[in-house]
Amino acid sequence: MHRLNTSMRPSWHALARFSQSTEGFRFMSAAHAKIPWATVDPDTLSGSNPAQLYNLVNGEWTLTKKSIDVVDPLNGEAFIKMPDTQVDELQPFRDSLSGCPKTGLHNPFKSPERYLTYGAVSHRAAAEMWKPEVEDFFAKCIQRVAPKSYAQAMGEVRITRQFFENFSGDQVRFLARGFTVPGDYAGQQSQGVRYPFGPVALVTPFNFPLEIMGLQIMGALYMGNKVVNKNCARTSLVSEQFLRMLHHCGMPLTDADHIHGSGEVMGELLKHQDIRMTQFTGSSRVAEHLAVQLRGKIKIEDAGFDWKILGPDAESANLDYVAYWCDQDAYACQGQKCSAQSILFAHENWTALGLYEKMKAQASTRSMSDLTIGPVLTVTTDTILNHMNSLLKINGSKLLFGGKELANHSIPKQYGAVEPTAVFVPLKELVKPENFALCTTEIFGPFQVVTEYGDADLDTVLDACNRMSHHLTAGVVSSDPKFTHKVIANTVNGTTYTGIRARTTGAPQNHWFGPAGDPRGAGIGSPEAIKLVWSCHREVIQDNVIPDGWTMPKAS
Repeated sequence: MHRLNTSMRPSWHALARFSQSTEGFRFMSAAHAKIPWATVDPDTLSGSNPAQLYNLVNGEWTLTKKSIDVVDPLNGEAFIKMPDTQVDELQPFRDSLSGCPKTGLHNPFKSPERYLTYGAVSHRAAAEMWKPEVEDFFAKCIQRVAPKSYAQAMGEVRITRQFFENFSGDQVRFLARGFTVPGDYAGQQSQGVRYPFGPVALVTPFNFPLEIMGLQIMGALYMGNKVVNKNCARTSLVSEQFLRMLHHCGMPLTDADHIHGSGEVMGELLKHQDIRMTQFTGSSRVAEHLAVQLRGKIKIEDAGFDWKILGPDAESANLDYVAYWCDQDAYACQGQKCSAQSILFAHENWTALGLYEKMKAQASTRSMSDLTIGPVLTVTTDTILNHMNSLLKINGSKLLFGGKELANHSIPKQYGAVEPTAVFVPLKELVKPENFALCTTEIFGPFQVVTEYGDADLDTVLDACNRMSHHLTAGVVSSDPKFTHKVIANTVNGTTYTGIRARTTGAPQNHWFGPAGDPRGAGIGSPEAIKLVWSCHREVIQDNVIPDGWTMPKAS
């Protein structure tokens, strides 16, 4: 009998002394005092030593009339004082955005040297993030506001650093590379170029407070836009420290503004007529509201009820690996990834090998002591357990594991605290119209639905995948090329992993990550994503040479 280890409450100071990395546990020295641009210390941050955050507008760090106390998600202490920007305090942000023309801060014809500036900023930022004390600083800042294991937090830091490495030197100006097409006669030529929007807005979520904000804001700046950024109030400490590092690395102070406060106030700012485009990452409910409010001038990376299909080519030699990734995809970061495995379609050949037992055993190793399980920041315990109980009313459903509140924790009531949970629902019941919406409701936490299928059921599985409303990530775990081809040919998810090592999670810097099937869909990380989201196409037709002997023809 495997039992989930929740008996140890995490001591933050213990986590500061012993930090989990991919190599295991290692001693971390208190080196944050060496960082000249940092204004907080995650090792000493507490209710008795709270951090003070600031807005950034037109190059100046400012406070507001009111502030908000942000509570520690591990113990409920008020440990951050955040500016509570009010509607009557938005004018400086409006003025700052209005100072940027539609042609942007730079474009292929205006101030092209700024492409080189951002190549140099990226180079210096990558070098800064190679410093062990800076790596550790950002990883621990992430852990303090969005608790996750040190390995998961450090993954954000390293991906962001590698992104900077990718866009150092000439790589920023290569993003603006265009093309030419010969004209109809001598002297005529058309030139296609990538143009900025000018003033833009970025709204980023809590779950990856460094990586998502960092990659998207840099994409916007690379293409010549001026950005106002709003990160989730719970985690905006991280984004503020990131901007302070960029200033240290040479980013012009007035290129990006940063606003703290409520979503409602940010919504008022987004109505400002000068904001040409908004990129939003977050909940589908808010995304749909903004799409209407902003009249479609938005790029969205929202919800993901992400599926994984285990193919028929099950082998016992691969069972541990596949079970490990079924656990990791569903429960790493408390399942608070837009790419998390929300539903597993397991071929009966895998279940015959004991897949569910392996998954249960792996989930039982997750512990509050190292934050491999912990607080869920957007879904309460009651909401998760009520959803589970609704699923268990479906004929033939059963609880595979989990289904209980974490023991011996001090997580505040407004957050969730639930064991890694999996509910089995028979496929024939899952696809029924009266059950399908419930079975495919995203719970942004350590929760997944599991079902089983046979060879004759693949078309039913594919139909279920396409009936889902959002199509972000997917995994097709199979080495059978014929099986994999059929699944890929008949599904649409924007980021789909295939092969025996396929997963649903993973948003590295080396490939596109984003949804498909939605013209508003935003990508992140790759050159293609940056150009799609943060620039538009402009065609300039040159027509210069008047032929010798030309005479005026009759009007037409």
